Amino acid sequence: MAKNGNDAEIDEGLYSRQLYVLGHDAMKRMQSSNVLISGLRGLGVEIAKNVILGGVKSVTLHDQGVAEWKDLSSQFYLREEDLGKNRAEVSQPRLAELNSYVPVTSFTGTPLTGVCVFDQVVVLTNSSLDEQICVGDFCHSNGIKLIVADTHGLFGQLFCDFGEEMTVFDTNGEQPLSAMISMITKDSAGVVTCLDEARHGFESGDFVTFTEVQGMTELNGCEPIEIKTLGDICDTSSFSDYVRGGIVTQVKMPKKVAFKSLSSSMAEPEFLLTDFAKFDRPGQLHMGFQALHAFEKKHSRLPKPWSQSDADELVALAEEANAAQTESAKQEQLDQAIIKKLSCMAAGDLAPINAFIGGLAAQEVMKACTGKFMPIMQWLYFDAVECLPEAGDAVLTEEECVPRNCRYDGQIAVFGSKLQELLAKQRYFLVGAGAIGCELLKNFAMMGLASGEGEVIVTDMDTIEKSNLNRQFLFRPWDVTQKMKSETAAAAVKLMNPSVRITGHQNRVGSDTEKVYDDEFFESLDGVANALDNVDARMYMDRRCVYYRKPLLESGTLGTKGNVQVVIPFLTESYSSSQDPPEKSIPICTLKNFPNAIEHTLQWARDEFEGLFKQPVENALQYLTDPKFMELVEAVYKSLVTDYPHSWEDCVAWARNHWQCQYNNNIRQLLHNFPPDQVSSGAPFWSGPKRCPHPLEFSTNNDLHMDYIMAAANLLAQSYGLPGSTERSALTKLLQDIKVPEFIPKSGVKIHVSDQELQSANASIGKRRRTVAEFMLFVPDDDTNFHMDFIVAASNLRAENYDIPPADRHKSKLIAGKIIPAIATTTAAVVGLVCLELLKIIQGHTKLESYKNGFMNLALPFFAFSEPIAAPKHKIDWTLWDRFEVKGIQSNGEEMTLRQFLDYFKVILDLGDEMTFIGKD
Repeated sequence: MAKNGNDAEIDEGLYSRQLYVLGHDAMKRMQSSNVLISGLRGLGVEIAKNVILGGVKSVTLHDQGVAEWKDLSSQFYLREEDLGKNRAEVSQPRLAELNSYVPVTSFTGTPLTGVCVFDQVVVLTNSSLDEQICVGDFCHSNGIKLIVADTHGLFGQLFCDFGEEMTVFDTNGEQPLSAMISMITKDSAGVVTCLDEARHGFESGDFVTFTEVQGMTELNGCEPIEIKTLGDICDTSSFSDYVRGGIVTQVKMPKKVAFKSLSSSMAEPEFLLTDFAKFDRPGQLHMGFQALHAFEKKHSRLPKPWSQSDADELVALAEEANAAQTESAKQEQLDQAIIKKLSCMAAGDLAPINAFIGGLAAQEVMKACTGKFMPIMQWLYFDAVECLPEAGDAVLTEEECVPRNCRYDGQIAVFGSKLQELLAKQRYFLVGAGAIGCELLKNFAMMGLASGEGEVIVTDMDTIEKSNLNRQFLFRPWDVTQKMKSETAAAAVKLMNPSVRITGHQNRVGSDTEKVYDDEFFESLDGVANALDNVDARMYMDRRCVYYRKPLLESGTLGTKGNVQVVIPFLTESYSSSQDPPEKSIPICTLKNFPNAIEHTLQWARDEFEGLFKQPVENALQYLTDPKFMELVEAVYKSLVTDYPHSWEDCVAWARNHWQCQYNNNIRQLLHNFPPDQVSSGAPFWSGPKRCPHPLEFSTNNDLHMDYIMAAANLLAQSYGLPGSTERSALTKLLQDIKVPEFIPKSGVKIHVSDQELQSANASIGKRRRTVAEFMLFVPDDDTNFHMDFIVAASNLRAENYDIPPADRHKSKLIAGKIIPAIATTTAAVVGLVCLELLKIIQGHTKLESYKNGFMNLALPFFAFSEPIAAPKHKIDWTLWDRFEVKGIQSNGEEMTLRQFLDYFKVILDLGDEMTFIGKD
């Protein structure tokens, strides 16, 4: 087994997406942290799964209990043959498979305080209040960080104590802001004005530092300065006069945070609100959970499902607990209805609630280990009582919710047996088997979706890659590069619940598969769940769901951010009803001649890659397969004749000459046209966003120069089917013999300084039809194909031309590959919310206020829930879900004419036509 620890290297191939969330420093701190997790029921195993995937140093599992029927509702690593066995011991080998870098051990002894002294973080689940206070006091006095998590039916609780002084190194995880300066006043305030191309985003209280300021050089490299009101920074009256230029960059400052112990915080709680529509709910549940502990201590059991006598007793215990309060925890009046609901479902154990609270708790473990992101201060309560039957529906009874010694007892305790029967009959289409898809399948299996006559059809055309293993927990190292995601995920979920019927497909959803996913297919569905990573596919599935009037569960994540949207026919708007603004593009002239940020040089390098190694192949293939495109002849002739390499030596010579062209000759030509001291309209041409470049001189002793030649030559060799080489010493010898033509800048060369000039010059140039050469598609995650080698070298050489700070391979891969940062904790929490909405859909909820769209940012932390937006209605009460049913054949057997069709709308529906279209779209 590979090991984590202080000196362990980070496996970037495995943790790449998570590294973009946490960063290398935080990841190293996490790799040095030992974690103890007590309680291996559904919530405990969810937390353990996420923490192990995250890559801590070690995890110890503690549980003295044995597997029971009710555990199988959400404990996905327990099986029916494990009943009666210790939960920690059974779960240990299955959890250990998740990450070979994390040793996982089980502990079944007592007392817990004797073993947690060796750990940095202790997590308690399914524990008594007495144990929580005992362990909490021990941890607080010994500098051990404590997390307490608990769930009861549709209710969840989370508490954090990270000590009397915890340092948070980065409170939000956002990239530091940076902006170009246009002016700095020389006075007692020192007001900084930024170029107004875009909103800079700085706020009062942010700390910043300065670089490249000309004139007022005292600011360059200064200690972080706090931004005051209206952009004031400091007294600059004694500084030199400001001339021009400069970059202001945000600096993340450490923040000290103090926590109270569990025993102290119970009397004076600080709540994190999860739903602003339930403003007083945390205080009510704070009393309710204490009453539950008192009830369990008195009766050695939890209240029976939907027992009215037990509910009345819990209300009395809550009133008693509230009356004993003397601090801020005391409530003016208890909400007896919510306390009774807590009692009625206290014995319940739901996979979606455990997924949500488990994702949050695991993220708090990572915060405790790393000091990255702001911790929960200190209590969080959550409920989803909207999932219960709507008012007016049948009331659940104690008899209907009594345990049946089956794997769904934990769910039946909350919703009764009738919902279980409905779940078993559902036929759902899951699109995508990545991180969200794996979590959905796990929850589907635990809930019993399609465990009878129904079916879950999951489609994903991708194979499993190493980077998937950090989040897509249904896959294992031996699945990498060989197996399809959909089939592997379906097989893994069948082990969790053999009754679930799942079929794996390998199809891309789109117009080319509408013969597979046709009318009959969609009409047979009860709903669709998206687990996609691109907007186009989401919008396509949204259109299909609107057309066939099927509910759609939509969700997505971006690092610690996540969102959930539920789409209900005739009730809500659709996914496509509102869209995010388009991503801001980089002006072409900025890319070609005036870059000022590493993002510009990386996009330029991507364009270089496409133009040098992909487009020529596409041009040749297109010409060979469709000769009528004569405008490609010149490009094809160049690719197949004048630039055609016949050997490795030819590839090296081409790479060397191309290096000279891009990083020396072109820069010299640009400076010939626009000298460093040129003035335009009374101001220096090279100012503001235009950075004055300088040409580079090639040297075989410069590693970056050699990286570029190595990558470019190998990529060209691949394009032409020639053998490449990675021998640096041999490459050096070849380069010494290559003659590089002398370059003399030319007069009269036109260089466009704006996109408007460029568009005018290119107005007559038509667009070229492109084909795809699959073998040269940009693949950033393959470290053997030279793609990222070329991108990193090309971009950093370009950055050196313009004195832009370079980016390492990790950052370059994120930007050039447009990789979406991801972490298992956010995915688990988001999918938990998705499955709560699924329960509402299956029960047939009809009220808009019953459903919840959600957004979260676990880094802050922040949660927001809202009713979905209603489907917009038109003047005849028509929504996007409605249809005008018009028969094309009249009673006399003749086809309807266009005039008759228009008269139908005008006379029958009292609608005029503004425009009529004929065609598919």
